[in-house]
Amino acid sequence: MTASITGSTPDNHLRDTDFPAGTLRVLQLTDTHLYADPIRTLLGVNTLDTFQQVIRYFRDFHWPLDALLATGDLVHDASPKGYKQIGEILSGFGVPVYCLPGNHDVPPVMREHLRAARVHTTAVMDQGAWRFVMLDSVKPGEEGGHLAPDQLELLDEALATGDRHTLVCMHHQPVDVGSAWIDTMAIDNPGPLFEIIDRHSHVRGILWGHVHQTFDARRGAVRLMSSPSTCVQFTPRQDDFQVDEEPPGFRLLALLPDGRILSEVVRVDEMPQGLDLASGGY
Repeated sequence: MTASITGSTPDNHLRDTDFPAGTLRVLQLTDTHLYADPIRTLLGVNTLDTFQQVIRYFRDFHWPLDALLATGDLVHDASPKGYKQIGEILSGFGVPVYCLPGNHDVPPVMREHLRAARVHTTAVMDQGAWRFVMLDSVKPGEEGGHLAPDQLELLDEALATGDRHTLVCMHHQPVDVGSAWIDTMAIDNPGPLFEIIDRHSHVRGILWGHVHQTFDARRGAVRLMSSPSTCVQFTPRQDDFQVDEEPPGFRLLALLPDGRILSEVVRVDEMPQGLDLASGGY
């Protein structure tokens, strides 16, 4: 990689900000970990309950939404019923929803059964002045990520065939986030990814899930962002697995027509009930 990574200061109070015409207001929801059985839990937390809680909290925010990004680990058991359920929930937002798989998803099952109005699993989508590229970083049967040649070719072509401002999305982190245990499950070939991005000056940001924690930094002019899960959180900057007491949350992004990205993470007010802080894994 030719550029160093530096910290970035999150923006705040986006819901009180006036934006120029053409701004896309985007919501990122990630790592929902739903199940076919609505009473199933992850680390003692009912993931459907917390997902619905996050959605209610977002709607109380009165953010006039233009698009939604769902960045993986959507259905923990990768069940057709689970994908149907989350598709119906996401469709209810009434805006385009762009989805990609995580390591707990099974991409072919997800693409077959995540079908609902305005919900897309297409890799490249244009909206306004922006292009969204949704990459599949799943390594079947493994927790870590990898960008296969077809995904790198897809990205290169998407960037070469358009000059819109571009937000590249994936599930696994392409850079270390500072938690040693989860950084062993990052994308294992970030070099080719950044070689492609470095050739295209209209890439404005990279967004991911997977880490269940907030990360906000810059690599040159490209903003790097991860976001909290809608269920269980992982404690930042830990060498070993540790569940955080931070509540669930979501990320807001304002994608301005001039290519700037304004973004903030919002947490819900209440801690999920029944959280198993002593668990040794997920």
